Amino acid sequence: MYAVFRSGGKQYRAIKGDVLRLEKIAGDEGATVKFDEVLLVGEGTDIKVGSPTLSGSTVSAKVLQQGKSRKVSVVKFKRRKNYLRQGSHRQFFTEVEITDITGGSAKKAAAKPADHKAAAPKKDAAADAPAEKAVAAKPAKKKAAAKPAAHKAAKKVAKKAAAKKPAAKKKAAKKAAAKKSD
Repeated sequence: MYAVFRSGGKQYRAIKGDVLRLEKIAGDEGATVKFDEVLLVGEGTDIKVGSPTLSGSTVSAKVLQQGKSRKVSVVKFKRRKNYLRQGSHRQFFTEVEITDITGGSAKKAAAKPADHKAAAPKKDAAADAPAEKAVAAKPAKKKAAAKPAAHKAAKKVAKKAAAKKPAAKKKAAKKAAAKKSD
């Protein structure tokens, strides 16, 4: 069984026995921590998804270590402005081991009857015809929308080709010819 839970503004996927590094959580080493913001619990094809969280589901973990991550250098620099600020930063973390995942209940849509084909009301043939017309009209709109995109792409290619012309060399040649005739 696995779960996706939220802690410290990030989401983590966990299986029982996993060791994860989370943002700093208040708690001593060896203490147990429970995460109530469980977004998803699943096992094989049986998956429960919350909207946004699953009520009654928790992920329990044991705090293994409180620590700081490696040092990261921070440099602020603006050229030709005599501006340079250097510093460093070490982010706090909590290393936990997942001990237990309890699955809760998700808010589900209305249950369908066992024989949903027999219980569904039958549609008229006239009711199906307008739906077919609407489906046929949609691809035509997509084709019309695709034409401006192709036109824009062609304009971009034309601009790139025009930008590659060596106009500066022609001007230099004209200036040199004008100087010789004087």
